[in-house]
Amino acid sequence: MNLRENEMTARRAFLLGAATLALSAAFSGPAAAQGTIKIGEMNSYKVFPAFLEPYKKGWELALEEINASGGVLGRKMEVISRDDQGNPGEAVRVAEELVSRENVAFLIGTFPSNLGLAVADFAKQKKILFIAAEPLTDKIVWQNGNKYTFRLRPSTYMQTAMLIPEAVKLKKKRWAIVYPNYEYGQSATAAFKALLKKAQPDVEFVAEQAPALGKIEAGAVAQALADAKPDAIFSALFGPDLTKFVREGQTRGLFKDKVVFNLLGGEPEYLDPLKEDTPVGWYVTGYPWQSINTPEHKKFLAAYQKKYNDYPRLGSIVGYSTMMTAAEVIKKATSLDQEKLVAAMKGLTMDTPLGKITYRALDHQATMGAYVGRLGVKDGKGVMSTFTFADGAKFMPSDEEVKKMRPAD
Repeated sequence: MNLRENEMTARRAFLLGAATLALSAAFSGPAAAQGTIKIGEMNSYKVFPAFLEPYKKGWELALEEINASGGVLGRKMEVISRDDQGNPGEAVRVAEELVSRENVAFLIGTFPSNLGLAVADFAKQKKILFIAAEPLTDKIVWQNGNKYTFRLRPSTYMQTAMLIPEAVKLKKKRWAIVYPNYEYGQSATAAFKALLKKAQPDVEFVAEQAPALGKIEAGAVAQALADAKPDAIFSALFGPDLTKFVREGQTRGLFKDKVVFNLLGGEPEYLDPLKEDTPVGWYVTGYPWQSINTPEHKKFLAAYQKKYNDYPRLGSIVGYSTMMTAAEVIKKATSLDQEKLVAAMKGLTMDTPLGKITYRALDHQATMGAYVGRLGVKDGKGVMSTFTFADGAKFMPSDEEVKKMRPAD
């Protein structure tokens, strides 16, 4: 081989190596190394099992369906899941581990509002997409909203607004309020007060109890509310706190001849423990899975029951829809580039078991709705005996109000 041939061979080898490096770089972003698209998921599984065990079943069902249909962009999806222990500091540490060590494409999950806010701030700092599944605080899309965070479930404002029309119809003047004293409860109470006062200016708030989450002294709380002699009660309690409050309130006659509104009180997660003690007639938001006859819900229900031999809870819907969102945004973006993913999330429209939703470009809030109705008891179990579906898109503040609350991205 002469000198010229040697030079040509060396040049071809150099060009081939450069092309290989370029191709490798093009596919060496998050989640590419092992051929799957990794999604980082975190939640407070040990702290809130009643909601989050069904939630996990929901996203596992969705993941199975996504991969059975070929995955996304020709690749299977893989979930790297971590327990955040219900602690904001741990949630941020877990998020960092998922991004830096596991090289996930983006983040999904969280349950308590304070954890959702902590991870949202992390996403902003790291410039990585975060789809907040469950946290209900208004701040996550408004006051503390950021470019990289989107939220699935209807907010405290939205769900409270869904209850207001019924509250106004009753024309009760003296209201007592009880809520868990952390971000979700504070946010729900602020929304309820503001919306009811606007619709009924003569309303009075005569008592307010704010026990620490999971540490309610239900007897003392119920007695304090009873002593105020309200005409009506608004409660944002959930989980074990709600169960204790209901039973102590019934023992003390707190609810006799009083109207009670309870945010989230119609969700099976929180109704199931009450059984025959379910307070008949309460106004609630919730999920009457037994009685929803839409085609999209029937399809979901059949698949869920076939896989788990169990009925879904609202957490199941949230988990399923969150994972489907993850798949849909990748399909729309046709990329794992963060800026392209964020752009694709804005205005993303997709189907869920509760109908079609859109992630609003304005504030990154999904338009998912909720069922609103009253509680009853059937066969020894709590149910939503009457209900209507409230479209989330119809229960948000005006665009002008949102722009005033939300910082520019």
